[in-house]
Amino acid sequence: MPCDSPEPWGSIHQLPLSSDQHESGRARRVGLLSTYPPALCGLATFTSALERELVRGGDLVEVVAIDDGSEHGPSRPGVHVLTNGVPASIAAACEVLSSCDVAIIQHEYGIYGGPDGDEVLDVLRAIEVPTVVVLHTVPAEPTEHQRIVLERVCELASRIVVMTVSAGERLLSGYDVDESSMRVIPHGATPPKPAPHGSADRVTDHRPTMLTWGLLGPGKGIEHVIRAMSLLTNLRPAVQYTVAGATHPKVFARDGDDYRRSLIRETWSAGVAASVHFDDTYRDVPDLMRLVASSTVVVLPYDSKDQATSGVLVDAIAAGRPVIATAFPHAIELLSGGAGIVVPHANPVAMASAIRSVVSDPAHLASLTARARALAPSLTWHAVAARYRDVFDELVPTGAGAHRS
Repeated sequence: MPCDSPEPWGSIHQLPLSSDQHESGRARRVGLLSTYPPALCGLATFTSALERELVRGGDLVEVVAIDDGSEHGPSRPGVHVLTNGVPASIAAACEVLSSCDVAIIQHEYGIYGGPDGDEVLDVLRAIEVPTVVVLHTVPAEPTEHQRIVLERVCELASRIVVMTVSAGERLLSGYDVDESSMRVIPHGATPPKPAPHGSADRVTDHRPTMLTWGLLGPGKGIEHVIRAMSLLTNLRPAVQYTVAGATHPKVFARDGDDYRRSLIRETWSAGVAASVHFDDTYRDVPDLMRLVASSTVVVLPYDSKDQATSGVLVDAIAAGRPVIATAFPHAIELLSGGAGIVVPHANPVAMASAIRSVVSDPAHLASLTARARALAPSLTWHAVAARYRDVFDELVPTGAGAHRS
């Protein structure tokens, strides 16, 4: 998913506090440690969106961006940087985070220095305020060292956040973790802005459209949808499939555009080239969400059977769009209430059957859409930020210690 551009604010973000915030003392100084835009990764997008919503609610936010050695550094003045493998930089970052009332630490094995990112343990030991660690990955079959790192992270954190019930169950069953410190807070999403008054609903006014988006690379499973499309050539009106997104920078550095080119060749081999459109246009979040909202159905054909959290899945539901997804854990959990259809992995026949059932049955499509729209309000960044503030209240009682100097 393309990162949206950060707003050109300073290191400490502040909006005017409402009178009730001043009286309750809820506003706090919050530290955020993560990758950060313009880095092209889901954690950077997540952090930027959560930051923005905390600020809108009146909190003060201090950002420390992780320099993982990529070419994408922070784009605005005032963002602090933690350079992996440099003790002085780690110490300075911890000092910044310790000046806050509470620190949110995004955890993913690949963003910190050391084997399996174990430098994050030095960070957690050095921070002198309560920490909320957000786990973006909980491996089902970790190596021994991965297990040790994650268990130690959970031991050092004041609170652990997982984004799905299934991730929490995996953490508790597979790792030695104190359940009392764990909280489940969903991944947030930016809902699309309402369409202009009087505009037509593309779902009913155009031929059916399917959408997959995000940074491209092997494992996305798009080839299975293309093969499914070859089984749907008798549908009228014909289904259109858009694949939106550029090749992932790390994949491009290694393989160039090989995966995208292989998909284009697949469309010709399958005889569906006229119905599949590849769009690598850069879109900021509002434009992207408008694209999502204009689709009939979102398709997430990922090969991974181990994906406990998918921000793209949450974005689709927040846009009120039904989803057809392979059976990865987050999809099974979020779509169980009827907001979509789960199909087996790497199974074009099952995928084609699901697509046909959605686009050829208006009542079925309307039911799926209604369920997605009913879920959407609980997944907005506004709702998610409120859940994080509840955790802050547990760790720093209202009026206690706020606005450290």
